[in-house]
Amino acid sequence: MVYVLGGWQSDFSANWSRQGREMADAFAEVVGEGLAATKLDPEEIETGHVGNFAGELFAGQGLLGGLFGQVHPAFDGLPTARHEAACASGSVAILAATAEIEAGRYDLACVVGIEQMRNVPGQKAAENLGSAAWAGHEFQDARFLWPAAFSELADEYDRRYGLNYEHLMAISELNFANGRRNPNAQTRDWRFGPEAFTAQDETNPVVEGRTRKQDCGQVTDGTAVVFLASAARAKAYADKRGVALDSLPRIKGWGHRSAPISYARKIENSRDQPYVFPQVRRAILDARARAGIDDLSQIHAVETHDCFTATEYMAIDHLGLTAPGESWKAVEAGDIAMGGRLPINPSGGLIGAGHPVGATGVRMTLDAFKQVTGTAGDYQVEGARTVQTLNIGGSTTTTVSFVVGV
Repeated sequence: MVYVLGGWQSDFSANWSRQGREMADAFAEVVGEGLAATKLDPEEIETGHVGNFAGELFAGQGLLGGLFGQVHPAFDGLPTARHEAACASGSVAILAATAEIEAGRYDLACVVGIEQMRNVPGQKAAENLGSAAWAGHEFQDARFLWPAAFSELADEYDRRYGLNYEHLMAISELNFANGRRNPNAQTRDWRFGPEAFTAQDETNPVVEGRTRKQDCGQVTDGTAVVFLASAARAKAYADKRGVALDSLPRIKGWGHRSAPISYARKIENSRDQPYVFPQVRRAILDARARAGIDDLSQIHAVETHDCFTATEYMAIDHLGLTAPGESWKAVEAGDIAMGGRLPINPSGGLIGAGHPVGATGVRMTLDAFKQVTGTAGDYQVEGARTVQTLNIGGSTTTTVSFVVGV
């Protein structure tokens, strides 16, 4: 059993280059603030992991595990590693840390997710992010690769089941509204009129295909950190703070599946199957099975990967909230809203809170920790005791899901 002791998240509205900061500065901040938030000392950390997708492309910086040694003298000699799985990089870093703890190698791990993305022009950012697709083989005619790719996902849902754009916009509007409750959300101060959530070109311009501006997650600079512990180390931590061990959240289950990097191959492989992305469905069910969860009612909230509205639309039926192709029913019924049957993205998600790619999986896990400990503030889901995350890299090439609970 691996316990989550807590962590910290940066303000996702920040633009580091405009602030005269670089990745090393943000890395030092998140580790320092995370240690302070959890009341841990640097000397207690036994292993360090970093989730990051494209540090080399955006900032010319690789070997990010080496940034631990810049933070504090106690980290000189710390075993570290950096993990890359596109937008699922942070979750893969957590998987690596949990594996080390479960193997008995270490008892206390620091997992950092970090990405700088706002220091280059938008077109260059799109090109950098496009490296998570099959380079030279897909979406070659698109100016913005990922909006084009997830436009095709919307097309696929329309072809198989029918798709109403109003349902995608309802998802977007909800995630922006949730983000306004989150003090770290990139869009917390953004305001839109109702016409922004329509298919009008003037107020919601087309980016690629059927993907419009309000369908898109944000380009974000951001960091998040979580500290993971073995049962023995968590008990010592709990005893020192005078709390019960069973009050500390645990990663109760995990799912990790990969699919071919080609989007077209994924769609071909699922042609005669009920779910568009079978490996996403398997990762979700794997996490629940390992957590001993056999009914959706045992999950109280979800932090999912809404890099585009079509991605969350896909997640709704893959999570089992509706039958395949019927995600619209959950949207219309208010099931995914705060107070609904299964609130999705109370943080605002990638659309409302922001999407620093390599940090997203860590941020999701931290938000799950906040929810189950009742410390999410204005975006707290009442009574949340178990939260599932769903973190996706590329066109669902890598999918990781965690179940976090107390």
